[in-house]
Amino acid sequence: MKQLVLGNLNYSSWSIRPLLVARHVGLPVEEIIVPLDFPDTSARLKEISPTAKVPLLIWDGLTVWESLAITEWIAEWARPGQVWPLEAAARAVARAAVSEMHAGFQALRSLCPMDIRARHPRPEMTPALAADVARVDALWSELRGRFGQDGPFLFGEWSAADAFYTPVVTRFRTYDLPLGPVSQAYADAVLHDPKFLVLEEQAKAEPWWIKYGPEGRSSGYLKPEA
Repeated sequence: MKQLVLGNLNYSSWSIRPLLVARHVGLPVEEIIVPLDFPDTSARLKEISPTAKVPLLIWDGLTVWESLAITEWIAEWARPGQVWPLEAAARAVARAAVSEMHAGFQALRSLCPMDIRARHPRPEMTPALAADVARVDALWSELRGRFGQDGPFLFGEWSAADAFYTPVVTRFRTYDLPLGPVSQAYADAVLHDPKFLVLEEQAKAEPWWIKYGPEGRSSGYLKPEA
């Protein structure tokens, strides 16, 4: 059995990161979506996942949880250069940039939840959110200037760094957050990447919604169009 277990593509940023990596390298794996925040979600995930969370890679007798660990597993499965840059310095910086995304940007995450298909008003630009926005803009511009000569992505050709920052790109679009010209050109390249366009259409077609309120998250089914 070879499965990649995911949450809603529209909302689960941690799911779409390894999913984009898997699709870019052609990993032969069945994609399973478990809708998040429903009454039976935790019970369903506890049956297969040691953390009861998504994403989860099941590869024959092996279970790998957590998006970065799954990405590294795929990198070992794939050909060199498909997931991480071939050049050693670029590869090291790419891993640093991914680790920064993996552990940081808390204000951006909490105030601008991922919602690919929606457009929301720009939230109040708190000092913490402004700092996150400025750091993302500076990082993207720096990486494009240092490593982006051979293509439109952070390290020229597409890499795991772009997979990890794709949910950030969608947040900037969803909440109309400001970017400088270099970073905006990068964001446009991500939003026009064929693999992302397929994922975006799948996210738009999902029948579930998730809302964020003072009492936490709630979920339900979209009403079919009349």
